[in-house]
Amino acid sequence: MVKLKRLANRDENSVIVHPPLSDEEIAARVKNYDVLTPKQFGTRYKELLFRPIELELNDQTHQLQFNHCVNPYCKWYGLPQKKFDIKGKPNRYKLATSGGEKSLICNPTPLKKMGAVLETRTLTISNWSVVEEIKRLVRIETVKDIEPEYEFHKDGCSAFDLTPFNEPKAFYKRGKSKSNSQRYQCKECNKFTNVLPNQRQSTTYHQKRNDVIPMFAKLLLNRTPVTRTCEILGIGRGTYYDKLEILYRRCLEFLEKHETRPLKNTKFGEMWLNSDRMIYHLNNVRKKGQGGSQFNGIEELQLPTSVIITSDVLSRYVFRSDVAYDWDITLSDVEQDTQLFKEDHLSEFAKRNARFGEYSYFPQPPSKTDTQSQTEYYQELRKFERREKYIDGLHVHAAYTNIAHFWLIKQLVNASEWRFVTDDDKSIINSINRVFSKEIRLTDGHHFLCQTDKTKSRKKAYEEFKQAKQDLLEWGDLNEVGTNSLRKLAYLYLKELFKTHIFHKKVSDGSGSHNEYADNPIEHPLASIDRGFRSVDCTTDLSSLEPKEVAKLIVTVNDNATNSFIQHIRRRLSILERPLTTARGDGKSYIYSNFNPKYAQMALTILRTYYNFCLPFKSKEGKQTTVKTPAQRLGITDKEFSLENIIYLR
Repeated sequence: MVKLKRLANRDENSVIVHPPLSDEEIAARVKNYDVLTPKQFGTRYKELLFRPIELELNDQTHQLQFNHCVNPYCKWYGLPQKKFDIKGKPNRYKLATSGGEKSLICNPTPLKKMGAVLETRTLTISNWSVVEEIKRLVRIETVKDIEPEYEFHKDGCSAFDLTPFNEPKAFYKRGKSKSNSQRYQCKECNKFTNVLPNQRQSTTYHQKRNDVIPMFAKLLLNRTPVTRTCEILGIGRGTYYDKLEILYRRCLEFLEKHETRPLKNTKFGEMWLNSDRMIYHLNNVRKKGQGGSQFNGIEELQLPTSVIITSDVLSRYVFRSDVAYDWDITLSDVEQDTQLFKEDHLSEFAKRNARFGEYSYFPQPPSKTDTQSQTEYYQELRKFERREKYIDGLHVHAAYTNIAHFWLIKQLVNASEWRFVTDDDKSIINSINRVFSKEIRLTDGHHFLCQTDKTKSRKKAYEEFKQAKQDLLEWGDLNEVGTNSLRKLAYLYLKELFKTHIFHKKVSDGSGSHNEYADNPIEHPLASIDRGFRSVDCTTDLSSLEPKEVAKLIVTVNDNATNSFIQHIRRRLSILERPLTTARGDGKSYIYSNFNPKYAQMALTILRTYYNFCLPFKSKEGKQTTVKTPAQRLGITDKEFSLENIIYLR
């Protein structure tokens, strides 16, 4: 039987990360820390730039290395560092510094083969820090069995080594408690012991006010603020967050059964993913006891926080929604890593905590050969001391959360070909190009840009929608197509267009020609009723496809899936809604923003579960109108669930 669950704590993780440094390497760093200048130290210990980091997940071992070219048109795209065994022994990449940031630059090819090296500049990242972010995202979505330690016998009992599980005949069953837990009595010492019930026996074990959870879920998903919810249900704030955590845990258990397992057994021929980043403002609240007028204005009161969301374009199923914030990390942890690995003198790509940006290392007293003054050291130290007075945790650089986000989707979804639709967010695009480099190199993956003018009025958008519809029908009549289906007309129109239009450009060099990205978008013939026309482009090479195949891809490109979920976030979750205009009209107010991103992550997962499995929407499939949930459309379930199914795990 399924046991009762709890959320995994920080020390329990199903991801095992193998540290990339040996004891000898750590000892060498300690020895040279006071001997070398920071620049010399960083140069000597740059070996982690191209060193794969090993992790174990679900009994599989993976080696991850994401520092490579991210330009799909470049010959070196997706390939690891290599030293060629020819005269001079040149490398595939060289490391350069520009504006304080380390970048990889593709060196010209020493071998005369097909393809051109485009000398792309790629920002470096820390492979170690990416793996740590993957570990964090897995941990916060992991539930563990509750394994209590029972004492079935009194001291000195002759049957001390027997339990009801391995020797039931040594015990009497003495009924059940009010919480439906089984009571056992030892036949030798007569000791009574209650055993924890399983999920089928009790979903309300060790809870108070369990009756409020269904209404609590409805209020949470209908933008009711925390205070109003407490008033309606007659509960305190502590109980509110307890119920939020319980509901979050139930959603994780539900997803393990109805998402992870079905997706593991489902094979997709072509997977269309739409990704976008949402920014919400986290209230930067001082810790208890750190108030007072002397602290006013020390740090920003609202901190922009990223949420990365990825949905299926066709079914609108939301695969992941991740907040780029680590609420478990402490500055003491960063300080410990800094002292152990001497990270204050390393380049960002070699740091374990590079994903925390300006807090990637803890300030250390200047070493004997340091170029930092005592004044500069104390300035850095004061910044960290101020941060410790505010809410726990640190923001994660969006690039690291994006890479971890896409890598976990790649492990979750079994697909032969991948299609990606995003706006012009370089962080998301580069993350896709890093994680899916093998698929894109083999032309099994393509990335499409989809952009709209967000300053357009709804009236203007509706006029463009009507104009696009009229233009398609007129084009159909002029070419005697014989159909009024707008989607079919759009496909036929695009098929003709791509006989002359291409998204790349041919560039001639001394030995031949090669393709490069041309930044040559088109206006999609199907406009939307609320946003009007959208421009579409492709950043990967489609030159091997026929016009009809390109048209079939482009007609599918849209960003409705993620936009729909983001609108649900803004309209259904109070702590993530859009800012309000102040009474004076001179600014924005974030009065409902939460002060702990952990609760934002919980609320997003609860909404994602409800949205995928409980919230159907209408769409046309041929001539029929269907009403199905995203999970039904994706094909991983054949029924519509209710909130009660999720809460009580039915």
